[in-house]
Amino acid sequence: MAMSDRGRKQLSRRELLASGWVAVPVAAGILALYPAEAGAQQKMAQKLVQYQKTPKKDQKCSICLHFVAPDSCKVVEGKIDPNGWCSLFAPKPK
Repeated sequence: MAMSDRGRKQLSRRELLASGWVAVPVAAGILALYPAEAGAQQKMAQKLVQYQKTPKKDQKCSICLHFVAPDSCKVVEGKIDPNGWCSLFAPKPK
């Protein structure tokens, strides 16, 4: 290890790389223990997205990209009616 003129220890490139190789498995272990928190997206309240239990024209939850059968949504919390609608409606690709 090289000593600077102020007496502080400086890391060599080899030591810096070695410490990085230790950090990667530690981070992977933490993510494995808490996977839901790693990339979890918070769902929005039904009221915030103007959710209603009836369709709006030809738009309804059952044909929305975010709908998860039988009664759930990827982005809106709570029980979702397949014939419902909200402002986040996005049609499934054909």
